[in-house]
Amino acid sequence: MGIVDDLQRARSAFEQRDWAVAYDRLAALDGELGPEELLTLGTAAFLLGDTDACIRALQQGYRSQIDTGEVLGAVRFAFWLSLVLAMRGEGAVGNGWAARAERLLADQPPDVVERGYLRIHDFFACLDHGDITGALAIGDEIAVVGRRHGDPDLLAQGLVCKGRMLMYTGQVTEGLALLDEAMVGVAVGELSPIFAGNVYCAMIEACQEVLDFARASSWTTALTRWCDSQPDLVPFTGQCAVHRGQILRLHAAYPEALAEFEDACRRYVAAGSAAAAGLALSERGDVLRIRGDYAAAEASYDEAAGYGHEPQPGRALLMIARGRVAGAVVAVRRLLAETVDPVHRSRLLAGSVEVLLAAEATAEAEAAAAELATIADSFGCTGLRASAAYCLGLVAENPDQAARQARAAAQLWGELHAPYEAARARVLLGRSMLSLGDEDAAATALTTACRTFTELGAAPARLEAQRLLSRDSAGGLTGRELEVLRLVAIGNSNTEIARTLVLSDKTVARHLTNIFAKLDVPSRTAAVAYARDHDLL
Repeated sequence: MGIVDDLQRARSAFEQRDWAVAYDRLAALDGELGPEELLTLGTAAFLLGDTDACIRALQQGYRSQIDTGEVLGAVRFAFWLSLVLAMRGEGAVGNGWAARAERLLADQPPDVVERGYLRIHDFFACLDHGDITGALAIGDEIAVVGRRHGDPDLLAQGLVCKGRMLMYTGQVTEGLALLDEAMVGVAVGELSPIFAGNVYCAMIEACQEVLDFARASSWTTALTRWCDSQPDLVPFTGQCAVHRGQILRLHAAYPEALAEFEDACRRYVAAGSAAAAGLALSERGDVLRIRGDYAAAEASYDEAAGYGHEPQPGRALLMIARGRVAGAVVAVRRLLAETVDPVHRSRLLAGSVEVLLAAEATAEAEAAAAELATIADSFGCTGLRASAAYCLGLVAENPDQAARQARAAAQLWGELHAPYEAARARVLLGRSMLSLGDEDAAATALTTACRTFTELGAAPARLEAQRLLSRDSAGGLTGRELEVLRLVAIGNSNTEIARTLVLSDKTVARHLTNIFAKLDVPSRTAAVAYARDHDLL
C-alpha cells in the first residue's frame, strides 16, 4: 500500500475520533507529511494528552509553511502553538509565538480570518488584566470575523468570549443566550475537537457560576457522552469529571461526587494541567466539610490553595465550624472587597452571610443577603433564587418573615432535587416555628430535616437539627409523640395505640418514625430504653 492509502486511513481514524490510531498512522509517515497532516498529527497528539508531541508537530508545520512562503499557514501554526503552550501553563513562550504571528500578519491583507484567531490571544490578555470591557469588545470582534468568513470554530469561540463577558457585566440572560448559540455548532458537529471541548467546558462553567443547575446538568450529560465517544481522549475529561461531581454534590450523592473529584485531579495531572486540579480539590473539601470530616476538608482546601485556587467561601465556613470566627470574617471581607463583578460575587455572598452572622455582624449580613437577592432577581436562575431566599430568611427581622423565606427556599431547592439544601431550609423553618411557639410545626420541619441529614451522612447539620428538637421538649418529642412512646413502653402494638389515641395505624407509624429520628435510635426497644434512661416515661 502507498502513502496515499496510509494517509486516507489516518484521516478516516481521525474523523472517527480514534485519536490513538490516527496518531500512530501519521507518526509512522514522519517526513512524508504536509502541513495539513502535521496539523492533524498535532491535534491527535494533543487529544491523547501528549503535549510535547503536539508541539513538535506544530513546530514542524510552522517551519514547512515558512519554507514555502505560506505566511497565513505559518500564522495558523503559530496561533496553535501559542494556544497549546498557554494551556500547558507556559504563557511566556505562548506569548512569543503570538507575537511572531502578529509580525507575520503585518504585511497581509487586513481582512483575513487569521487575524480573528489571534484576537483570541488578545482576549485572554485583557482577561488576565481584569479588563472586562476590553475583553467584551474583542469577543464581539472575534464573532464578527468568524461569521463573515464562515468559520464555525472562530464564531463559536467569539460567542463564548462575548457571552461570558456579558455575564460578568450582569447581563446573564443575554450572555447565556450567546453560549447556547455557540453550543449549536457543537451539537451539529461543525466544530473541530479542541474548540468543541473548550466550548462545552465554558458553557458548563458559566452555568455553575450562576447556579443554573438545570442547564449545567443537561450540558454535563452531553459533555460526558462526547468524552465517552472518544476512549483515548485526555483533555477535557478532567473538566467533565469536575462537572459531574458538582451535579452529584447538588443531588447529595456524596461518595460518588468525591470519586469524581478525585478522578478529575488525576486526569488534570495526566493532561499536564495540574493547576486546574485546585477547583476539584476545593469542591472535594466542600463535600468533606458537609459530612463533618473537618481535618480532611482542611487538607483538601490547603492542597487547592497550593495549586493557586482560592477555596472560598468553603474554607471560611469550615473555620466557623471549628470556632475560628475572627479569621473567617477577615477572609470573607477581603474577598468581597476584591470581587467586583456580580457573577463571582454571587458565589461568595451566601457563605459570607453565614460567616457574618456567626460574628454577629448583622448589618453586613443583611446587606450581603439583600445584594444576593438583587443579583438573583436579575439573573433569574433557580439556584441563586433559592440561595437568596435562604439568606433572607437567616437575616429576617421577625420569625414570620424568616418562615416565608425558608418555605420559598425549601420549595426551590426541592425543584432542583437538592436534598441537603432543602433540609437546611427546613431547619430554618423549624427555628422560626419555635420562635412563633408552634411546636408541632417546628417538630415536623426539624424531624424531616434530621432524617434527611442522617440519610446523607451530613453529621454537623444533623446535630444542629437535633439540638433544636431538644430545645422545648424532652428529647425533642411533641406531646403526642410522648403519649405514643409511653404506650409502646407498656407493650402496646401500633393497632392498640391507634385505638387508644383514636388515630390511624399509619399515623402511629409516622409518629414512631419521628421518635426514632429525634432520639437517633433504630427500634422500639431502643426508644423505650432511651426514654427510661432520660426519665421521659
